[in-house]
Amino acid sequence: MQDSIYANPDHELLRDQVARFIAREVEPHAQAWEEQGCVPRDVLRRMGQAGLLGLMYESAYGGAEADALTNLVFAEALSQSTFAGFIITVLVHTDMASPHLHHAGSPAQKEKYLRQVVSGELVTAVGITEPGAGSDVAGIRTSARREGDGWVLNGTKMFITNGVHAGLYVIAAKTGSGKRDMSMFIVEKSTPGFSVGRALKKTGWLSSDTAELILDNVRIPAANLLGEEGKGFYSVMKNFQTERIALAAMAVGHCQQALKLTLDHVRQRQAFGDVLWSQQTIRQRLSMLDARTRAARQFMYHCAWRVTQGHDIVQDVSMLKALTGELVNEVVQTCQQFHGGMGYMRETPIERLWRDARVLAIGGGATEVMLEEVAKRY
Repeated sequence: MQDSIYANPDHELLRDQVARFIAREVEPHAQAWEEQGCVPRDVLRRMGQAGLLGLMYESAYGGAEADALTNLVFAEALSQSTFAGFIITVLVHTDMASPHLHHAGSPAQKEKYLRQVVSGELVTAVGITEPGAGSDVAGIRTSARREGDGWVLNGTKMFITNGVHAGLYVIAAKTGSGKRDMSMFIVEKSTPGFSVGRALKKTGWLSSDTAELILDNVRIPAANLLGEEGKGFYSVMKNFQTERIALAAMAVGHCQQALKLTLDHVRQRQAFGDVLWSQQTIRQRLSMLDARTRAARQFMYHCAWRVTQGHDIVQDVSMLKALTGELVNEVVQTCQQFHGGMGYMRETPIERLWRDARVLAIGGGATEVMLEEVAKRY
């Protein structure tokens, strides 16, 4: 893949740093994590020590104060791993949960938590999705009522990545009667009444811990309100911009790795008296999928660049999420097909990519929801 026109030498250094970390700390060990169902937390601490978990955060808390383009470079470099469970564990922490603390946290909240978040000592999760509310964020039913000098939270969250082993949770709850009257709250794992209902078994992302969360009269201090009361819906919508670019980076990374693995395979695999690469249909199919991947990648970088310019890009990011979520499934399934029977065997990278890619058209905003977001902005 050609480098983006938005790249600079610092970006290339970051790519190299992440690639070395993945080669040393992830790929040789992550099959065991798939079986264990989580990424060891000491791996995340080593990422924090390497300065990789707080790129966009203030230097006062250990961050690098980088922009959205640099953050995308990190997400794309991370997504060169063939273990998406590892990738999503990190990206939920860096791009989906902790940004709420960065954007809306008070000085006291940041002082209390953000250094540990950046160092990897405190892993974060975000609790929005519920059994009856996913892409329809306004449909959540978890409630928070003011009581004395604090808040009391009740409800259930579902499909929460990092949910089993996180130490800090950002929870969305209704605080009024209006459809969008919700607020965000900081909940520490040790808070009485807060529990992991069950660890959930998934088709893919096996090294990512996913959970149901139960909030049963969870009492937290008033100081744990994150941002303004009643503005939580808008905080969630704002952060979807960062989250969906990160998920697009995962999709593009999967496409890149699947194509690389498949090009290597078809140039060696003998069939009908020659290598598979000699078959015109295979050459042309892979060439077109590579072209579409490169086009999607440039659109992705353009979206991140527009974020750095302060533009409202909800429509573009919704297009990007829909496009890459569908593209990655087509690319990876085609690449698996060209691997033949071996592509269906567990523990092969292409089979793992095939399983892991499926959720990218669902999580973080299903394709159909994204296309409606696009359409209503014409």
